[in-house]
Amino acid sequence: MSDFRIETFKMPSANLGPENPLPPLDGCLPHRLQDNYDRVKRDREFKVVVLENEFLKATFLLELGGRLWSLIHKQTNRELLYVNPVFQPCNLAIRNAWFSGGVEWNVGIWGHTTHTCSPLFVAKVYDNGLPILRMYEWDRVRLIPYQIDAFLPDKSEFLFVRIRLVNPNNSEIPMYWWSNIAVPELPKGRVIAPAEQAYRYGYQGQMTLVPIPYSDDMDQSYPVNFNRSADCFYCIEPDRQPWITCLDENGEGLIQTSTSRLRGRKMFVWGMGAGGRHWQEFLSVPNSQYIEIQAGLARTQSEYIPMPANTEWTWLEAYGLMQADSKIVHGEDWREAYNHVDERLKGKMPIDTLEKMLNKTVDMSNRRPKELIQNGSGWGALERLRREKSGEKPFCSNALIFGDDSLTDDQKPWLQLLNEGSMGYKSPLEIPGAWMVQSEWRDMLQNAVNEGHGDHWLSWLHLGVMFYHDKDYDKARQAWERSLSLEPSPWAYRNLAFLFRRENKIKESADLLLKACSMTPNIPSLALECCQALLDADMPKQMLEFMDSLPYEVRQVGRMRILEARAGLKMNDLKRVEDILQSRPIVPDIREGEVSLSNLWFEMHEKRISAEENIPIDDSLRKRVRRDFPPPSWLDFRQTAS
Repeated sequence: MSDFRIETFKMPSANLGPENPLPPLDGCLPHRLQDNYDRVKRDREFKVVVLENEFLKATFLLELGGRLWSLIHKQTNRELLYVNPVFQPCNLAIRNAWFSGGVEWNVGIWGHTTHTCSPLFVAKVYDNGLPILRMYEWDRVRLIPYQIDAFLPDKSEFLFVRIRLVNPNNSEIPMYWWSNIAVPELPKGRVIAPAEQAYRYGYQGQMTLVPIPYSDDMDQSYPVNFNRSADCFYCIEPDRQPWITCLDENGEGLIQTSTSRLRGRKMFVWGMGAGGRHWQEFLSVPNSQYIEIQAGLARTQSEYIPMPANTEWTWLEAYGLMQADSKIVHGEDWREAYNHVDERLKGKMPIDTLEKMLNKTVDMSNRRPKELIQNGSGWGALERLRREKSGEKPFCSNALIFGDDSLTDDQKPWLQLLNEGSMGYKSPLEIPGAWMVQSEWRDMLQNAVNEGHGDHWLSWLHLGVMFYHDKDYDKARQAWERSLSLEPSPWAYRNLAFLFRRENKIKESADLLLKACSMTPNIPSLALECCQALLDADMPKQMLEFMDSLPYEVRQVGRMRILEARAGLKMNDLKRVEDILQSRPIVPDIREGEVSLSNLWFEMHEKRISAEENIPIDDSLRKRVRRDFPPPSWLDFRQTAS
């Protein structure tokens, strides 16, 4: 019997914190960054939906992107996924915050979904008595709705996930989708896909086509053989059923397969180097390692698939246990290994069965929900209201409910613009609110201020952000200057500083950021930008003086300590640098691929040896330092070989 339950799931969790009020001008607009999380973990209960039948128990985290968090095979009591024992955001996603574990649904733009740490809409649907978990949202970047329907039929050994992407626009858009599946990193685990070539990316700026499994005298199908982080994108022939699996020493593990549209398959490993091991602990706890096997629309994650105007794309994914002959899947003959798994899979879930099920569930995917369990963001409701007022066609069917009750304070100024013809006023020291870059809203706001409606600093601040996003930098400058002329605000000063930095006017940029911080000194992200600008302007003494003027809680931000060390390095205050590094500074939002901490360590030793031995800092000294002074583990986040 297939069951659908709403429950809670408790785990130690860091605090995600408020969103960053500054517009990410060269980043994830219109979204705001999620970069104010910490690393202090307290027990927290998350709302989950559990789908369960005789064979499987699937748990979905509703408040965190609808992630499939756990998939247990009941007969063997085996967890098929990697379940992170903690919730710890780290800086690996488009909006910064990301966490490891489970299956993540990534849509729209390269990288991780903008909703990875945000709630989706969640509803319950019935199909001939079978309960369906429906999760959906309005994607503000591609201006599309997307829909995830998960179901577990009676006596099914596979969990099914039906995806629907709809381009309701009258123009082609670039499209992206990858389902990222975390599974345990096992000492003898082998990743298998029906391919003999792969595009390998080793985080050193180059992607190369390599044979599978052997390349560079290494069997790349075993994740523990990699000494550095790596991606492998498998070249699966069009006539083959697409699938990927990770099998333990007994030939057992999760397998994922799909209908033909979801063609790409990938393996990601952190690698066995010091940096990769440190990242594993930073994302979780010691001795909790994982890898990812992934499935996507394109062959690699460096490309988009053009999605025609007014088009719908659907596919069906299946997740279950693979049990194969361990001697064959771990044997010397790679072709025999993947053909053996392929035959086992076809005996349980051939692609013809998946394609028939995809077609059979069309009516189900269009069925209106029986019950709405959770609201997502209010942006879909706002777009629905805008389209209704302008007489445009709806962007989705009745299968997706974007109700007025999902509207929040984020949408309030834009709702006022829509209904009253002007954006409401607020004080320049208040947080400006949520950003918007959609052309229809830009035109609406521009027409309003041109007609004298809402002609105040906030309207022009938002217009400048919209113009900048459109790469009309002159108009952006004019808008922000107009905003300042009407009423000075830290936000307009900051945005103009961003423009100056883009033009390599570093000193002018720093001066404007100092003005911005003098108006609102308690915004950590703003203070950090100011410190970085002062450093870039070669003003380390002024940076330290500015830092001393900041509120205590801002000065204690982990990244601020690193900038203090960087200033000390510029001033040859090596004692300050060493003291900071030896204090084991924690930078919660250190980025994937960032080597600022290890570089500080190396540069400190280079300067010390250079002064002690009266020798220049050249390539010879740099090599010597890297050989003789490896960074301590808590500073090492390098993803390339140590």
